[in-house]
Amino acid sequence: MTDATLASPLSTLVNPHDRAVPLLTVAQLRAAETAAQAALPAHTLMARAGAAAAHFLREQIAHAPSPASAKPVWFAAGPGNNGGDALVAAAELKRSGIAVEVCMPMEVKPDDARWALAEARAAGVPITTAAPGSFDAYGWLVDGLFGIGLARALDGVFGALAARLAAHARSHGHVLALDVPSGLDSDTGNLVGDGPAVRATHTVTFIAAKPGLYTGAGRDCAGAVSVAPIGLNGGLNAGLNAGPNASLNAGANTPTEAPAAQPARLNAPALFAAAMPARDFATHKGSFGTLAVVGGDTGMCGAPILAARAALLAGAGKIHVGFLGNDAPPYDALHPELMLHTAGKLALDTMSAVAAGCGMGGSASARQLVDRILQLDVSVLLDADALNLVARDDVLAARVTEHLRTHGAPCVLTPHPLEAARLLGMDTAAVQRDRLAAARALATRYAAIAVLKGSGTVIAAPDGRVAINPTGNAALATGGTGDVLGGLIGALLAQRLPPWEAALAGVYLHGLAADTLVSEGNGPAGLAAGELAPVVRRLMNRLFYAPKD
Repeated sequence: MTDATLASPLSTLVNPHDRAVPLLTVAQLRAAETAAQAALPAHTLMARAGAAAAHFLREQIAHAPSPASAKPVWFAAGPGNNGGDALVAAAELKRSGIAVEVCMPMEVKPDDARWALAEARAAGVPITTAAPGSFDAYGWLVDGLFGIGLARALDGVFGALAARLAAHARSHGHVLALDVPSGLDSDTGNLVGDGPAVRATHTVTFIAAKPGLYTGAGRDCAGAVSVAPIGLNGGLNAGLNAGPNASLNAGANTPTEAPAAQPARLNAPALFAAAMPARDFATHKGSFGTLAVVGGDTGMCGAPILAARAALLAGAGKIHVGFLGNDAPPYDALHPELMLHTAGKLALDTMSAVAAGCGMGGSASARQLVDRILQLDVSVLLDADALNLVARDDVLAARVTEHLRTHGAPCVLTPHPLEAARLLGMDTAAVQRDRLAAARALATRYAAIAVLKGSGTVIAAPDGRVAINPTGNAALATGGTGDVLGGLIGALLAQRLPPWEAALAGVYLHGLAADTLVSEGNGPAGLAAGELAPVVRRLMNRLFYAPKD
């Protein structure tokens, strides 16, 4: 390996936190690799990947002194190129004076990996074929078993190693996955073949981030993700067309290009901050719009109250709540600023936006109300029962689809996986097998902004834009948090954010509020949905309205 190959810029790691980085599929990564390899000396990409992993481990060992930092680093090397990356990293650490050991149950096969094996042997790296009975003698453990090319479930010795690495991560930490945790589908975030997978505490992923690291089981498996571009930044950017901020074609029902043509992005403030409304001295309540929150059948009036409170604290100028039920409260004691009505008496055509569905039920009157809302010339968000009504009513479904053409802006749909399955006419398992594809299908079929909730919420637009949200945690797995999200996005629609940006901002802030509360000790267990909105208010003001020096 030459000094030029391992120059520090090629070992630089990018923290994707708060950055709208592209999330590349296996096909996109393979194309980038092929193009790069044609213009580089043999073995260059593997040398750079291994050097990046070694750089990460050296930094961790140097800057976090602990008993683990004085112990050898143990590598599990698989038979393919992921094993080659591990061998290069081990050789680099050994040359820099750090004790290492490699377990290679099956000798590597590809040419690049064979070269890496020769490098490791030349550096004096100890290589065994069996794992030790205990990992207590080691500091960091490194998963270099399988990368993005895995096509079937891990089994045998590799399945056993993955299970042991996952158990060590839970009990001791300090488990690094190279590129992707072994056993994880990097496109979908599912476990390959429903088999075992490594649950790492950290992942160094090469060339670009992958969708599967941020959705489905990916967030649990990957831990903290760092991206090692390994010098391919320019080539990747040149190959990625249709940037993340392309505009919707307001005059069409359907996307103007194939939805899959655009790479997904990681949701981040860079995608929506510019759309947040200014808070000038000369503004007034009318400047920030009027939102109607509609729902609350008998016995379910708490749902629209949660949504409306969230909308109030997210900055909407005025909020009306329309109840279908006969047990609605006359006012909200906690927030008497909210204006409460019978749903049928709301002047919906005077609103800036309508958020409908929370606690709405499936009655004939609810169906009529949704039909009326979808014909208004206002921004519309549909959640919960409103989505179920659309799923079983072709007329309502057509109204959703026509909204973009008729009113110049798409509806926002916020289904959880079961609601998404109803909207798509499939089962929940099919939705979860490929969450990005399901969100894209929703956006295309309904010409709407689809917000597919879950671990790594996916936001998709009918023009092909897709984002995966990196914020949020298990604290959101409680009743009412979806109502809060609907109120947040509704408030942003009322403040005249475009639907795409409103959805991105609402989802991001909703998850970030949960992350903030957990970091303060108020979760993940026992966090109540109503606790989110005050934290969203604090985050919005800190991120977008704090005075500039």
